Amino acid sequence: MHLLNPITLEQIALPSVITLEPVAPIFYEMGDMHNKAFVFYDTSAKRYIVVVIHDPHGQLSFAWLGDHKWTLLPPHRNFHDCIYKDDLLYAVAGYGEIFAFNLRGPMVTKKLIMDRAKHSICENIYIVQAPCGDLLQVWRLEADDGDGEDVDDATYESHTGKIDIFKVDTTAQKLVKINCMDDHVLVLGHNQSLCLNAEEYPQLKANRVYFTDDHELYIFGFRNNRRDIGVFDLANNSMEELVSPQLWSNWPPPIWITPALTELCPTTVPLYPTPASSLQFCNQACLRAAYIFFCIICAYLIGWGSIL
Repeated sequence: MHLLNPITLEQIALPSVITLEPVAPIFYEMGDMHNKAFVFYDTSAKRYIVVVIHDPHGQLSFAWLGDHKWTLLPPHRNFHDCIYKDDLLYAVAGYGEIFAFNLRGPMVTKKLIMDRAKHSICENIYIVQAPCGDLLQVWRLEADDGDGEDVDDATYESHTGKIDIFKVDTTAQKLVKINCMDDHVLVLGHNQSLCLNAEEYPQLKANRVYFTDDHELYIFGFRNNRRDIGVFDLANNSMEELVSPQLWSNWPPPIWITPALTELCPTTVPLYPTPASSLQFCNQACLRAAYIFFCIICAYLIGWGSIL
């Protein structure tokens, strides 16, 4: 596995997939071994870290750049999303539990900061850091189209029907419902979840959720069907097309690209442990569109390798 800068095509080697503890050295035909992957920067360690959510059962593993194997994180839960904040990895699981991991010491430590928030898993769940620093938990529920059993596999479409947003109160260990995002915007999908200020991005509409399709069963079960991509208006719980007609292919599923990563990838710190002279991920020219690094991690699994 490698990280790949899609502009310069330069690569950074990652540990082999066979070093993931629960994974046998075989190819999964369905291509869903990795659900999500992220690259974070630890400001204290001054190093980069790659985190993957993978099968079986949405487990979580990480590796510092330069490591020779992946490290599996307990507990073995159905993780959906994660972020890196204040040099801690925050991961949300299927029942709304949130764990905080400190990966920098000789032994990884974990702390449960939010217990179960619900009794069933029926949504995609995301964890987001707001610009003010608050943690947000987002639930995205598929619409009930009432098709029953009479479904034509060739034309079946999955649609987002509801999005609930909560502020995470870590002191009281509870979720506080948020009905309006005011001048903020959420970006969700097979990428690091983002919360942006619409005033800083005038092309985006405030109080909206921009989303791409990351419904695992739908994506891999209906590869050639129309993807669930759009803009969700939180004011009236309605969805609108991002672009009509859709200009992208249905497979591989589209993802968001961040056009500049200056805040996520410091320009003054070289990628560890490779000398900065041999890699150019941290200069402005190479940061354009570099955020699609995570799809390259699972390229051989979900088909990106065939189009790069």
